[in-house]
Amino acid sequence: MGVAVSTGHLHSGTIQDLEAYGERVRTAHDMMAAGDGHHSADPPRGVISASWRRSLAAGVDPDTQSATQVCDHRDLGTVRSSHPLQPLLPMLAHTLLAVADETAHIMIVTDARGLVLWRDGNHGAMRSADRVGLADGFDWGEQAIGTNGMGTALAVRRPVHVYSTEHLVRALHVWSCSAAPITDPDTGDLLGCVDISGPMHSMHPATVALVGAAAHLAESHLELRMRERDDRLRVRYEAYVRSRQGEIAALVTRTGRVIAGDPAGTWGNRVHMPVVGDHVTRLDGGAGVLEPLGEGFILRTPDRPGTTPALRLAFLGTEPPQANVDGRCIVLSLRHAEILALLALNPRGLTAEQLSFHLYGDDGNPVTIRAEIHRLRAQLGGMVVAKPYRLAAPVYADFLDLQRLLSNMDTMAVARAYTGPLLPRSEAPEIRREREQLEGQVRARLLLSGSAEALWAYVQTEGGREDYEVLERVNAMLPPDDHRAVAARLRLRG
Repeated sequence: MGVAVSTGHLHSGTIQDLEAYGERVRTAHDMMAAGDGHHSADPPRGVISASWRRSLAAGVDPDTQSATQVCDHRDLGTVRSSHPLQPLLPMLAHTLLAVADETAHIMIVTDARGLVLWRDGNHGAMRSADRVGLADGFDWGEQAIGTNGMGTALAVRRPVHVYSTEHLVRALHVWSCSAAPITDPDTGDLLGCVDISGPMHSMHPATVALVGAAAHLAESHLELRMRERDDRLRVRYEAYVRSRQGEIAALVTRTGRVIAGDPAGTWGNRVHMPVVGDHVTRLDGGAGVLEPLGEGFILRTPDRPGTTPALRLAFLGTEPPQANVDGRCIVLSLRHAEILALLALNPRGLTAEQLSFHLYGDDGNPVTIRAEIHRLRAQLGGMVVAKPYRLAAPVYADFLDLQRLLSNMDTMAVARAYTGPLLPRSEAPEIRREREQLEGQVRARLLLSGSAEALWAYVQTEGGREDYEVLERVNAMLPPDDHRAVAARLRLRG
């Protein structure tokens, strides 16, 4: 249930004042429920009055007994794991859970619409909360259950304390809540909110300051991670610029922020990312094309007619694997991606027999390879030539960039470039060997001389997520209360 408004307008510091205020609000509530709310001589504070009006307009019944479950536990795990607040849960729990448990309260985290994703705290309070649907998978949006801390904080996009009778639904009058919204520093979109709820008299309105601080801390961590992603992208961008002899191209995040390569401001601070396709429009009306680069995109003008377009491959931890030709994004089958990876690793070319052995081992058949090459050439045209099979275009690949970075001593650049294993679904013998070699080299380099930041970047990848030795190193290198050390310890225990 959440938070609502500045606490100075709510009480003067004593239980008696709160009780008197609650009675005044109860009277206004009864008049409102009877359809006479506009004539109340002593209406509740503005944020609550406005919330009541929105809730009633949405059809919320003040006599509703419980919130509605909209997501069962079978689906909730998937929703949680993909939510951007999931990595911050250990930090939020470390900040709020002990306080909530000791004061017979509960801590709640919702998504942007008010769906309860996580709940924890005092067991007695959770049993009471179950009776009104204050539990995982239930909808606490304002339009679903009326005025409440979580739904109202999300509606007004600021911290809110909702006291007892300020709830529109009478069944919630035994509760008080403090909630604060969490906003994505990248896009400005709401991600969800954090809330502390408890019995009406034990919930001090100043709790809103605590949840507000927790929400701000969460946003600070999100901004830090955003800047870390930006730094990783810039490293890859610098390698791209060197390989293209200084070609002018902008660097764009997956959310459309322009973070490098546009000193004249041609694209502005942000571009509108297409829902489908890969073409965007400049501020001056000119055209641009996007091509994948790690966790972001290169934004450039199309190759000039008469030039040989480059082939760009994104195969590290990327599903499905993708190629980019002259700004045209091509989603590849796993077999075609394996062939392109082998040809990129062997620029002098491979025969059908060699490709067959690399892909299938002793059971391979060169006839199968020739048929696959024929289909691949239909997608890429003259970029794949024969006798032997080889790539006839400039090739830029994330795994080749990683190989080059491993030859220098910049471990942070290695960690940023390694976004996951090479074609993780491939069982082709040569691809598996290359994948294991790359991952082994990255891991060894980071364990030998990687900073805590570099090791933390590695444990976000598929191969590093459960790496016991690396997690122990992260935990040992960081302060115990650092959110990354907390997350590492949780993974080690799990």
